[in-house]
Amino acid sequence: MTCDDVISLYENLSLLTRQMLEAARGRNWDRLRELEEACAAEIGRLHDDAPLPPLSGELRARKVRILQRILADDREIRTITEPWMEQLSLLLNSGSARTSSTCRRSG
Repeated sequence: MTCDDVISLYENLSLLTRQMLEAARGRNWDRLRELEEACAAEIGRLHDDAPLPPLSGELRARKVRILQRILADDREIRTITEPWMEQLSLLLNSGSARTSSTCRRSG
């Protein structure tokens, strides 16, 4: 993988993360999951290939800027999804408690 390939891969990760944010904002959970899978595949490419070439100067600064965008988008995604996940967990737990109670009464 060349230095340009590395930057291109990080740019693609940034694009995917931005699309994930848009899906989260729109509460499009299926699309968010699809994009998470695509993002995981791209991250896998970083780990599967031979060691990445060292970046110097402007390319390293560009990579840092890209990573900062990715992290900012990820923070916002978590801000949107964590309350939803908490609600889902509460619903599942309350449903589970009702099911257990019903099973005990009928048993």
